[in-house]
Amino acid sequence: MLETHDIQLVACVDFGSTFTKAALVEVPTGRLVATSSHRTTIDTDVLDGWDACLAELTAVEPGAPDAPVLACSSAGGGLRIAVVGNEELVTAEAGRRVALSSGGRVVHVTSGGLTRADVPTLRAARPDVVLLVGGTDGGNAEVLLACAATLAKARWRGPVVVAGNVDAQEEVAALLDAAGTPHVVADNVVPRIGVLAPESARAAIREMFLRHVIGGKHLSSRDSGQRFTRMVRGATPDVVLTAVELLARGLPGQEGGEDRPGGCDVVVVDVGGATTDVHSVVEVDPEEAGLSRQVVAAVPVSRTVEGDLGMRWSAVSTVEAGIAAGLIGPELREAAAARQAEPAYLPAAGATGERGRADDRAIAAAAVTVALRRHAGRSQVVFGPDGRVVERSGKDLREVDLLVGSGGVLRHSADGAAGVLLAHLGADAGWQLPEQPRTTVDRDYVLAPVGLLAAEHPEAAYRLARTLL
Repeated sequence: MLETHDIQLVACVDFGSTFTKAALVEVPTGRLVATSSHRTTIDTDVLDGWDACLAELTAVEPGAPDAPVLACSSAGGGLRIAVVGNEELVTAEAGRRVALSSGGRVVHVTSGGLTRADVPTLRAARPDVVLLVGGTDGGNAEVLLACAATLAKARWRGPVVVAGNVDAQEEVAALLDAAGTPHVVADNVVPRIGVLAPESARAAIREMFLRHVIGGKHLSSRDSGQRFTRMVRGATPDVVLTAVELLARGLPGQEGGEDRPGGCDVVVVDVGGATTDVHSVVEVDPEEAGLSRQVVAAVPVSRTVEGDLGMRWSAVSTVEAGIAAGLIGPELREAAAARQAEPAYLPAAGATGERGRADDRAIAAAAVTVALRRHAGRSQVVFGPDGRVVERSGKDLREVDLLVGSGGVLRHSADGAAGVLLAHLGADAGWQLPEQPRTTVDRDYVLAPVGLLAAEHPEAAYRLARTLL
């Protein structure tokens, strides 16, 4: 039994692009004490929204103001990453995947090196971090060094993460040092052909986000921004992916204690107003991960962001993608146009708004399926020397045990969320989508708090994550 003095409260805050969400969690029990939300106050000071949330939490629990605060952020455009690589289909693609798994939005990809003429385009993309990749360990170093030299000559002032050929990293670091370019060196994302190793680069990007990006966005003017920067532990998508890992893999035993089991293979689909994010943690068959089937190997932990799939700002492109895929009909075009023209639109309460809610569910179902198809791979029949065989590419999600839905349209769909998630998954057997998953919805928005608690309060994080099961 836990003693009273062993229990404390922790406030977990997600400064989102539209809304700031807060949760008061009891540790180590993982009990969700209270939640609150407020529009994200980019127009004044980002902490104004947090103060409004704190007032709501305090109304439920008077001890809320004394709770330590852990936060994540995608406010102010989130984390913008540019990838500079060598081969388009190998290191540049690997860098793109690593950037996405690090919680960033990839705003620019350069392959084949970086010349002086490419720099204006790179600047125009306004990346917060440049991920510099290229070459396998012990392989080609010329392109990586040339890219670093170009950044140095351009007096690039933004942070750079170097995650290419380790044999060239010392020279690359010297070039960037001489130019005064802030940088950190990580392990190679493609140490050898057929291997993708994202962990070190992901950690380095997180370090740069906390050291340079959060304060640089000037989202808060209070205390020269230090109060806000002290709160933030990472970019929101990175924190959520940490939560998905915990949900899938469980928690190793502490100091000889018993392991806490994971839930199984997990996929989370977050349908937002502008984008649809897919996070997955799935055991990958080593035989399926080699270059014999695909140029860049699949990895167990991954994330994709579909910037053209969303419920409001991207409603028109979502419906067009759904029509092209044969999932929905053209009658939804009018509803999509209305939502894109008025992103704040909410269907009326009661029976009068049922048509609006039905249209929202149909658009969301299309977004879910198209996003999952892009995240996963396909299987196809080919004929070769050995006759008719089935080849698979991409990530195989067929045996996923748990499909978690997130986003307002799913949280507010009451009994219809499962139907939205599963509506079209079996529409085309060629896609390697979940076949018989359990479904649940993150109705209390606990994934971000789970990810925030994972490092300092793993037991609470684990117990809170289990509420989704």
